[in-house]
Amino acid sequence: MSLFELSALLLSIAAICGWINHRWLNLPTTIGLMAITSVCSVVMLGLGWMGFEVASAATTGMAQINFEKALMEGMLCFLLFAGALHMNLEDLLSKARIITWMATLGVVLSTFLVGSLTKGLVALFGIELPWIYCLLFGALISPTDPIAVIGLLKKMGAPPSLKTKIVGESLFNDGVGVVVFLALFEALDPDHSMGVKEVLSLFVMEAGGGIVLGLLLGYAGYRMLKQVNHYSIEVLITLALVMGGYAVAMQLHVSGPLAMVVIGLMMGNIGRVMAMSETTREHLDTFWELIDEILNAVLFVLLGLELMILKLNPIYLGIGLATIPLVLACRLTCVWLPVACLRKWGETFHPRAVAILTWGGLRGGISVALALALPSGAERDLILVATYAVVLFSVLVQGLSMGRLLRPTDEQKGSSA
Repeated sequence: MSLFELSALLLSIAAICGWINHRWLNLPTTIGLMAITSVCSVVMLGLGWMGFEVASAATTGMAQINFEKALMEGMLCFLLFAGALHMNLEDLLSKARIITWMATLGVVLSTFLVGSLTKGLVALFGIELPWIYCLLFGALISPTDPIAVIGLLKKMGAPPSLKTKIVGESLFNDGVGVVVFLALFEALDPDHSMGVKEVLSLFVMEAGGGIVLGLLLGYAGYRMLKQVNHYSIEVLITLALVMGGYAVAMQLHVSGPLAMVVIGLMMGNIGRVMAMSETTREHLDTFWELIDEILNAVLFVLLGLELMILKLNPIYLGIGLATIPLVLACRLTCVWLPVACLRKWGETFHPRAVAILTWGGLRGGISVALALALPSGAERDLILVATYAVVLFSVLVQGLSMGRLLRPTDEQKGSSA
């Protein structure tokens, strides 16, 4: 199939599944779409095991889609910018200590915790998984996914303080997690030896370079917006910043995700207030909200359908299921540590902050995309199944039950999470 035909097919599936969800299920859109397409994938897998050719055709069609490139080199820049565009910078800075910890040291700590425990877990199943692959799994599963988190919290009407912490962390730890993953990925090359110094240098260049690029492009965009008063041109400028900025980041080998977050924050907090008319703000919000909703729909349809390409066997499934509590336990540790320390230093948290931040740390498409980027082989197949198990549980179970966990917070309006 051509690119146009694939795009048309995915948009059609997203529209039909969205209609079914809105008409009968009434679940949050991302959860509903992933649930419907996951069920369809399981049905197709069942038909395939029974020998039906339609399942083979569907699997072949899905194999033509490069999910990792579609997300990491296509949809991600739009989704991160759209998410950061509506973040209040003052609120973000007021929660800077907890967000900084969880988005940086928390990701690194979680990478090593998950990697170490995964090494022991697979050994219990009689599988020898090299340390580097265990750490790569830790790096790709540790960051929470802003794409999954933002849409869910918006639907549930989460309190502002809680939303700032969860969304702020997910926007930044996503970029940091990708950088950690890439640093470890370099170590897979036997001809490319990397010590601690080289890893730190790569991390600083990727993360720091992405932030600096975002600041430069954000300022340039702000100056351009300030000199025109025409909403279509101004919306076009933001679109050029996103696509052009991400392309430049890829060429410079700096973090595109972090650059998009910085540009989004600058456009949403400086450009919106100081360089846009009310008419432009309305059109800008409408445009990016539509981009966000459409790409989210396509992404979660893809996530559900990608289930068809997994190489499943009982041992891999067992490891995948056992990985779910393992990842949750590591998330709990990495949330509890900073909250406990900051409470001692006088910062106030809601009594259920640890539970809410732990359970609200959803994983999504970015984890799957990074797993798909691994070299083909048994290690990749195992990590992909484990990643999918965590993502499915995260979106369907954690996502659907977040509302119940948020209710005590809603009742105590005077408290912050």
